[in-house]
Amino acid sequence: MKKVEGDLTQIRRWLMPLSWLYGVGVDIRNALFDIGLLHTVSYDIPIINVGNITVGGTGKTPHVEYLIRLLSGRYRVAVLSRGYKRKTKGYLLSSVSSTMEEIGDEPWQIKQKFPDVYVAVDANRRRGIERLIKDEATRDVDVILLDDAYQHRYVKAGHNILLVDYHRIISDDCLLPAGRLRERASSIRRATTVVVTKCPQHITAMGFRVILSALHIKPYQQIFFSTFAYGTMRQLWGDATLKPDTLRKDNMHVLLLTGIGNPRQMEQDVRRFAQLITPLTFPDHHYFTKRDADTIQQALLALPKPHIIITTEKDAARLLHLKGLDEEVRQNTYVLPIEVSIMRDEKNKFDKTIIDYVQENTSNRSVASRKNA
Repeated sequence: MKKVEGDLTQIRRWLMPLSWLYGVGVDIRNALFDIGLLHTVSYDIPIINVGNITVGGTGKTPHVEYLIRLLSGRYRVAVLSRGYKRKTKGYLLSSVSSTMEEIGDEPWQIKQKFPDVYVAVDANRRRGIERLIKDEATRDVDVILLDDAYQHRYVKAGHNILLVDYHRIISDDCLLPAGRLRERASSIRRATTVVVTKCPQHITAMGFRVILSALHIKPYQQIFFSTFAYGTMRQLWGDATLKPDTLRKDNMHVLLLTGIGNPRQMEQDVRRFAQLITPLTFPDHHYFTKRDADTIQQALLALPKPHIIITTEKDAARLLHLKGLDEEVRQNTYVLPIEVSIMRDEKNKFDKTIIDYVQENTSNRSVASRKNA
């Protein structure tokens, strides 16, 4: 099968025996759910799960934010995440004063951008949903967005959105640890909607056809393609703003600072408006240390002036309170906001799919509530 342009899939063949053993465990677990020995719970509230089956970033947070913008004007929205790498346990409903250490970097980012949205964290998704529904503070919630719960089959979401990275199409990948799949590519069958993310804006008609052929979408599923759109940059430790398209004109040297799952597409996109780029990458969800502060400062000072640091919103949450950064770094660090754009003129179709699901199930819930009353 022909591969897409920019394919980054790498298989470590020497680890295939371990992947086989891992696959046996995954298959047994999924079989137990399929035959009902492990129980899945459904709820009478619209639940949309945004997840993936790969290790590494597929753009979950920007897609969750897209759904928040779409739904929050009509419904009371809650986001439930496990709060990866947080330093707390159990269920926690965030506030605008919650710290990143308490709730995790992605929930913190969402709460800061959407203060009126309920943002809760709990590794036990059942308990988290039940608390959101029943607690006095959140019982008026209309729809719950589950962040990264595709493998959490103890909860049956009403609408499953599976995100697939354009640069790592799951049909070309294999299971951990030889590949990056958490479960087999055939688990795509559980998705209601598939979104191929991080697509280059210049993707050709042939590129779309290659992906459609590779993913074997079923008649009951819909598939969409999304790309990233970038807005005006803002100073992380200040109020200044900067438009990306001015960087090339000013011959700006850019230190692209990222600690995300897959920074490749962002690097390619930034090169559209800045030619002089030096990447500085850290692991996904990396907590920056004093040693990292020294590394960042040295990397910036090594670049000719004019120079600038560009980082992501997720990384900004972890950089904001980092000690040891000098004034040169603080004055020249800018955050590049990312938003999702649905491609092929299918935004209205995608939006209608989501709104119709929520509207129908919200109405059903209201009818059931009146009957119970």
